Amino acid sequence: MGGLSSRFQRTRAVPLSSASVPELSIVVPLFNEEESLPLLVEKLLLALRPLGRSFELVLVDDGSSDRTADVLRQQAAGAPELVAVLLRRNYGQTAAMAAGFDASRGRLIVTLDGDLQNDPADIPMLLERLEEGYDLVSGWRHQRQDHAVSRLLPSKIANALIARVTGVRLHDYGCSLKAYRRELVEDMNLYGELHRFLPALAFIEGARIAEVKVNHNARQFGQSKYGIDRTFRVLMDLFTVWFMKRFLTRPMYVFGFGGLSAMGIGALLSAYLLAVKLGGAEIGNRPLLLVAVLALITGVQLFCFGLLSEVQMRTYHESQGRPIYRIRETLRGSLSG
Repeated sequence: MGGLSSRFQRTRAVPLSSASVPELSIVVPLFNEEESLPLLVEKLLLALRPLGRSFELVLVDDGSSDRTADVLRQQAAGAPELVAVLLRRNYGQTAAMAAGFDASRGRLIVTLDGDLQNDPADIPMLLERLEEGYDLVSGWRHQRQDHAVSRLLPSKIANALIARVTGVRLHDYGCSLKAYRRELVEDMNLYGELHRFLPALAFIEGARIAEVKVNHNARQFGQSKYGIDRTFRVLMDLFTVWFMKRFLTRPMYVFGFGGLSAMGIGALLSAYLLAVKLGGAEIGNRPLLLVAVLALITGVQLFCFGLLSEVQMRTYHESQGRPIYRIRETLRGSLSG
């Protein structure tokens, strides 16, 4: 710890003026990390100050029940690059990350966990890859220091399932160490528990995505906030991302098709029962009559739901001035004399 402090003092940078905008923002959500926080700040400053880039550390306390907020205030008093965001209560990692994105100002944004398991020394490598033209660079913890049953096995299953469903082939969706371009972050709306699906959401926005191997350390302080129960939440969120990827701008395709299919089945059954009735047979006590009626009602409801979804999506895009496309670059020819 003493060695870190002495090296940290030798690489101390000139503070940013209040009017300047940093080139790089580091966003770190925190929850009950009072012991890890001082060492985390020192490691981040050691890794970033020698780069020669202007930067800020946006540390978000997600309603911690320990002394994380107090330690964060102390650290902010001694580090001019630090921006402390204190949430009123515990909202979850996705909300904390969104709060950090909103508070950040850098052209490039890097996220990582606050438990010291991600290595800040890997940040320059992510930035180099980002400068090659990618919009998002995701870390891959190829040598994870976690429990095999409670963490590694569910993670491998989830990663394979997410990659298969979303079409974004990454080895490690759960790694918080990622680098983004600001324009990409501004295009993504975070809610629920979608922070682990950021590469998939970025892919929906047309982002170029790369993956690099990063270091992973065993937890030094506190307890892990994740359990095997998170796997079930991942499955629910995965369905949401799949639907957004396939039908976000055309919900009528799924609801309208289902509605027309149900109405078609109901119409065929009704025609058959009508023919039977005209033949003199009794149909009032047949279960098939109930199936036909339910199919017709369900079909009408699904079709109407699809129409309402289309109207809602149009209202969403038009009210926010949000186009249904994303432009990477516009090139205009010039007349030469």
